[in-house]
Amino acid sequence: MESSKSGKGLLALLQDIKSAEVVENRVQLLQNLEELGIDEKSEVNTIVEHLAMFWEDFTCLDISQCTLNKTILHVAAKYLDSDVSGNLVQFIALGTKANIWCRKHLKMTLMSLEDSPEEEHSSFFYQLVLDLLSYSTASYTALARYPASTSKKLVDNLECFISEQFALMKDLVSEIKRIPLLGSELLKAAQVALDSMTRLCKVYCNGVNWDTYLGNAEKENAKDCKETENGDFAIIVVDRAVEKLCELGTVAASDGGTLVSLLNMSWKGVVSLLQFGKGSLAAKVNIAGVIMNLISLASESLKCAAECWSSMEENVSVIEAKRIFLPVKFYLINAVRIISQYQIQAFSVFKEISHCVVKILAFRISLSMVDHLKSVSEVLAEILEPTSLHLLNSLLNSSQLKQENKFKILDWLFNTESDMTSQAENNNSSFSSSDVIFSVSDSMNKEKMLSIGQVALYLNLLMGSVDLEDDTKLGIAKRLDWLMDTIVDEDVYSSVLVLQVPTPLVSGRNGESTHHPMFCAILHALKTFMIVAFSTPAWNEVELFLIKNLFHPHFLCWEIITELWCFLTRHGEQDMVNDIVDKLCVVLLLTSQEPVLFCQNGLRKIARLISILATYGPEFMADQFYSSIFETGRSQYVLNVHVALLMEGFPLNSLSERNRSNAKERIVTQYYNFLESFEDNSPGGSDSLVYGTPISALCAALKSLQVSLSDSDIKTLRFLVSIICKCKTASNSAIMDKYGTLLGELLGIVSCMKHLYSSDEMEDVVLELQNLFISKSTASHAKLFLCKPNLAHFMAGLAHMSLPDSDGSAKSSAAWKLYHMLLRERHWAFIHIVITAFGYFAAHTSCNQLWRFVPQDAALSFDLESGNAADEERFMSELKAVLEKEMACTTIQASSDQLKILAKEGQLLKEKFHKIIRHDSEYKLPDIMDIDDEKQPNKKRKFPDGINKGVELLQSGLQVMVDSLSQWQQNQHGSAEVHEKFLIHFSKLEEAIVLLTSLADSS
Repeated sequence: MESSKSGKGLLALLQDIKSAEVVENRVQLLQNLEELGIDEKSEVNTIVEHLAMFWEDFTCLDISQCTLNKTILHVAAKYLDSDVSGNLVQFIALGTKANIWCRKHLKMTLMSLEDSPEEEHSSFFYQLVLDLLSYSTASYTALARYPASTSKKLVDNLECFISEQFALMKDLVSEIKRIPLLGSELLKAAQVALDSMTRLCKVYCNGVNWDTYLGNAEKENAKDCKETENGDFAIIVVDRAVEKLCELGTVAASDGGTLVSLLNMSWKGVVSLLQFGKGSLAAKVNIAGVIMNLISLASESLKCAAECWSSMEENVSVIEAKRIFLPVKFYLINAVRIISQYQIQAFSVFKEISHCVVKILAFRISLSMVDHLKSVSEVLAEILEPTSLHLLNSLLNSSQLKQENKFKILDWLFNTESDMTSQAENNNSSFSSSDVIFSVSDSMNKEKMLSIGQVALYLNLLMGSVDLEDDTKLGIAKRLDWLMDTIVDEDVYSSVLVLQVPTPLVSGRNGESTHHPMFCAILHALKTFMIVAFSTPAWNEVELFLIKNLFHPHFLCWEIITELWCFLTRHGEQDMVNDIVDKLCVVLLLTSQEPVLFCQNGLRKIARLISILATYGPEFMADQFYSSIFETGRSQYVLNVHVALLMEGFPLNSLSERNRSNAKERIVTQYYNFLESFEDNSPGGSDSLVYGTPISALCAALKSLQVSLSDSDIKTLRFLVSIICKCKTASNSAIMDKYGTLLGELLGIVSCMKHLYSSDEMEDVVLELQNLFISKSTASHAKLFLCKPNLAHFMAGLAHMSLPDSDGSAKSSAAWKLYHMLLRERHWAFIHIVITAFGYFAAHTSCNQLWRFVPQDAALSFDLESGNAADEERFMSELKAVLEKEMACTTIQASSDQLKILAKEGQLLKEKFHKIIRHDSEYKLPDIMDIDDEKQPNKKRKFPDGINKGVELLQSGLQVMVDSLSQWQQNQHGSAEVHEKFLIHFSKLEEAIVLLTSLADSS
């Protein structure tokens, strides 16, 4: 009876509230309703339905209206503590309506505050919003007390409620700086509501038997069972919650870090919810979108930091760098957690994930290129780099992805034919705005920085390969050639040599690191991978990579391959090392027919590798190589091989005593046999590959101080004079080339035998050399020019020869002229050789008038800018600089001044090279002109006979003038200045005649 009475009183009270026209009366009546003790579900349902109707959308906001709505929420909240299992839809509907109303009036309130601030009205409204957030929290808590419902109406209303409530919170967070009143209380209430909603989703997920749900998903007749319906309900709610949490977390991230608590709660809520369902959520939730959202937030933070730092010139503190990078790490960690669980879904955005990792590594490198940002680079390496690598490793080390999927990732990352930048930007436009992170350093453009970032990523994969699966190791091994192809780029390989990268200390404290050149990091990473790949399917790819690159044309790549071969022989098993020796010897003998004097061909490269392995490998390797090559007799060009090994520094002293003695005896014996049979063997009838090889072998052995000749040996000087005479009387260019080769090697031999300079025959050698190089047209014979480096070494030895300072000494005059010729050469490498030789001569000679050896137009006398003005003081300063550089202790770490000089010189060389290329393309004479004869497209035009005859007469006339000038100078003392002028003009005339000769020969 009491219940019936209260029901009648309730209906009457609700009718009175509905008919009341004054807001204040409604408020009073609602307060009376709040005081009624009503517990019946039906009556509570009636109350909540009417409360939703009482909530009206007033166009104008005043205190009375806010009071009315506050009272409605208080009344509804009171009944949430009771049994509302049958009234959940009504409570949620009221909350949805309240959220929509508050969101609309929030915008109106903010707009009105700009025009005429009314703090009292604003305070009442924000208190109402605060009450609504509390009501939402209570609603989620009430829903969590009951099991998940299969009612579609409840599901639809709950989805709408979550959407509207998070839309309101997002607006609040976006405008929080414009809400000074109750701002902190509103944020706290929003966080409490967010946490309550997350707990509700967890309750729904925990109420589902996911194993049964997954099993039912595979059975057609089990689609409508209770467990399936509960699971579907939980997935729908979680999907909407994850979507709205992502939106709120994105808004919170845009505030610059002041909303840390809300940011953490939002994204941690996303991650925790996605851990439910055992993968069932993937079919409904946009996992890829969540991952992309986190990656975009990380990229945007780095972009903002780069924009700020690119305009700064002072140092950025470590604290400031950590303040920027820690939120980025937070985004990446959450992305890693999601990727680790949803690897198949993450694969759909692997390009964006990979691009993000490369971009972070490239950003770290670009920061390290700026002096005042190097500390920031170190902070990034410590905080972000490991986490970013986990992003990619989560996919590459996935048990869910197939091998072809992992190879697809690696192909996209490490493929010289693909453009990472354009592909990633086409897939997601947000990446196009990230170019600013490469503007921190002006030394390199974005594409090159990305290439270096890719190299850094590949090195990290090599270093961390011990933790990767075998299929991933195989994929990495298949991309080893990509590394070689990438670092040959001029910007990349120069950065590899200069860049300093942080390297963790093995014995240091946690996080402690040192810096080494990137080149060292490449070697270390490749060696580590070789150890890891051994005894796995990837080892075959490693072996193939080492063999294919034995003859790599780029110096840096060849140095890397050589070091890897050394590492393999030093630490490999005995059977493996024996197999390596046999294979390399076979390759050496296969290339034995190549010209030994060409240092970049296959023969010299494989000989260089073998010599290095014999020097730095196990002790037995030198004997093993020597026996395999010289005791088997497998090649008729063994002399060619012998010379190649000696020229590349094969360590004879590392051989066993018997082999060492036999090797040295063979070198000396073959040398003397060649001298004795020289007159009987014409160079024109000899094998071009082996002719003169004993001379080259002895020269190489003497330079490496592994062989010595008798102190009384004068045969070498006499043979040298004979070769000089042969060069002067050579009948054709082919024979001249062979004699020129012998001449260069003999000069190298004599330069190593200091005792010969005191013999009487040395004066004849100097005079003959002067007659050959000064009085004869040297420019027409390329072999004579190639002799000049050894001639410079020979001239350095004149310090041990008595040279009078008087003008009447023919020996001294010849020495002066030879030095004049050498010091005029303008090739950068040749200048270094000559100035070093002259420095040795100047330090050891007894001559007092050294100025006689230096011409006024010496190459180092000219200024670098124009190359026209010559100055003797400039020569002396340059000589001093070269000698000091020669004596300086070499260090791995170059100074900033040295790097600037090298960069300037490199830029000048680059500009000159491009200028020459353009000049050649514009003025290159056509070799093929077959306009008249269409049947013979490759036929060259034949010059008239008169042109060839005229060129021969010019050559003969020039020779007559040079001989006459020589005789005139011998008879007319004191005419050195006039003689020098004649020589200068003759030199120019020689160049013109040489050009005409080459044109005539080409016909």
